[in-house]
Amino acid sequence: MTYSLLTETQTHVICALQQYTLVEIQGEDAEKYLQGQLTCDVNKLGMGESTLAAHCDAKGKINSLFRLIRTATQTFYLLIKKGLLPTALEQLKKYAVFSKVTFTPCDWQIIGLAGEKIINACDEIDSQIRVTVSSQQPRVILIHPTPLELQANASHVVWDLLDIQDGIPLLSPETQGEFIPQALNLQCLEQAISFQKGCYIGQEIVARAKYRGANKRAMLTFVAHSQTMPDINSDIEMQLENHWRKTGTIISAVNFEGTLWLQVVLNNQLEEDISFRLSEHTTLTRVPLPYPLS
Repeated sequence: MTYSLLTETQTHVICALQQYTLVEIQGEDAEKYLQGQLTCDVNKLGMGESTLAAHCDAKGKINSLFRLIRTATQTFYLLIKKGLLPTALEQLKKYAVFSKVTFTPCDWQIIGLAGEKIINACDEIDSQIRVTVSSQQPRVILIHPTPLELQANASHVVWDLLDIQDGIPLLSPETQGEFIPQALNLQCLEQAISFQKGCYIGQEIVARAKYRGANKRAMLTFVAHSQTMPDINSDIEMQLENHWRKTGTIISAVNFEGTLWLQVVLNNQLEEDISFRLSEHTTLTRVPLPYPLS
């Protein structure tokens, strides 16, 4: 089947990102505390920069996935899906009692822009935080304490579609604690994983997956002509000779204008010519990722 990137046909996408929320992390120990918790190298994140980052448990499984934004020496913001927040905050604050750091939820407006024309047209908008998303499609996130003078023209689900098309994993409450970072391709994205920094929770498992080849899974993208919407954490099927076998884990799904887009975590050693389906009546087509898997 044929498919196209959303910004190839739509150059003025404005989404109110109601699926996300913001948390301010501040205090004289903020940098040091986050450095010992997250997969990214917080010390190397410059002022005004951001990166995807994960917070893992002791087994290296991702508790939360978010965008970490640095605005000052000891001031950071987490841009995180609302559904992940309760568990994410509980785990992130677990050892904060021993450090001078605070976590404050912020009820700010979060707007996503996609397409060069709308981004250029909004260059002069005075938002407190402006984040450029590192992806194959031009995207910017504007974050401000009070409403910005922008009228959304697309559903927040469109932003999830853009993430899927750009190979950015979407974690959900159903899949928290299920995957190590490399199974969601985080080693390929921005500064999401540092293999040079010191210890953090789950670091030994994440490093072993890289240096000993312990990770056997990767996140792949599929599309289908379908009006269906599969459950998160359900599986797809792959063909083995004349039989079909259940495989993989669906971590996100968006149905946009009759096209179903899926992110599925699968064995990373599969042959390119294997056939996949969601069901007997729904054939899946594998979409090339916008980056090489490593």
